[in-house]
Amino acid sequence: MLKKFYKMFSNDIGIDLGTANTLVYLKGQGIVINEPSVVAVNVKTNQVLAVGAQAKQMLGRTPGHIRAVRPLVDGVISDFEVTEEMLSYLINKADKMSKKFLRPRVVIGVPSGTTNVETRAVYDAAKSAGAREVFLVEEPMAAAIGIRLPIKDPVGSMIIDIGGGTTDVAVISLGGIVKSRNLKIAGDKLNNDIISYMRDEFKLLIGEKTAESVKMAIASAIQGEYMESYVRGRDLLTGLPREVVVTDSDIREAISLSVAELVDGVKDILETTPPEILSDIMRGGVVLSGGGALLHGLDTLLQNVLKIPVYVVDDPLSAVARGTGIILDDIENYRDVLIGNQDDLPPR
Repeated sequence: MLKKFYKMFSNDIGIDLGTANTLVYLKGQGIVINEPSVVAVNVKTNQVLAVGAQAKQMLGRTPGHIRAVRPLVDGVISDFEVTEEMLSYLINKADKMSKKFLRPRVVIGVPSGTTNVETRAVYDAAKSAGAREVFLVEEPMAAAIGIRLPIKDPVGSMIIDIGGGTTDVAVISLGGIVKSRNLKIAGDKLNNDIISYMRDEFKLLIGEKTAESVKMAIASAIQGEYMESYVRGRDLLTGLPREVVVTDSDIREAISLSVAELVDGVKDILETTPPEILSDIMRGGVVLSGGGALLHGLDTLLQNVLKIPVYVVDDPLSAVARGTGIILDDIENYRDVLIGNQDDLPPR
């Protein structure tokens, strides 16, 4: 009776809490929010001025008394209060779309291999933001559920979830993670590589937003068709504005070391995977999800190196959020894949 009561009078919300973007799934409506994980704060009054897309527009353009911050670094909360404000904004926004009396139940995706302290910080932030019940799930597991991999079967599956701050490489079988590795090579690292390359090779200082737009426009893991882009920044020699033309080969060179490191990380996981599961992966292939899966030619590069089929899922950006939604639809069936709730987590 109590479960039916809660079902009628409270919402179920799934959150993919990412370093670059946060997606929110509302039961019955699908993904309702896709906002950058950025918060703008007035330092003088400690007041939150903007969250998400509005705050992202302020990055690199704020006066002294306004601070536009990304509260998550490498998938981990770096600023607890600001994360709490961001979660509160997102949960309330989703809650208002389907008005219910009681506080919502929330499932949040977190990177694999997070420590108990980091996990507890996410749990506490969600609780403080207004959630009635909080469940946590590792992002590669949520992504695997979101793309309907047979995670509960005695069959090995491999997923690579490339986000903004971290890349999760996981081998899954029988509802659990057999092998996993959390790499700090993802979208943000590639942006920093491009910034460094532009500074060293072109003597041009560019911002993070510019680096990201160049990456999305012409970045590739392998040689393909010729592409170019205009990049504007500050000339380090004269201090004046300057525009240069960069090609796809320039950007490929800029990110080559990080891409090679990512490939090595995947190889390391495969080298320690049990042989029976390895044969399953050879048959079923490796699945790429997350925003980084959209890097042109990454699937082909991995396929050439690993000698295993590699697939990019449909709509890779929303895989984790869709997974949290499927978990919410049948939380009892998926309880064993969750990291835990209040009873299971250690005290902070």
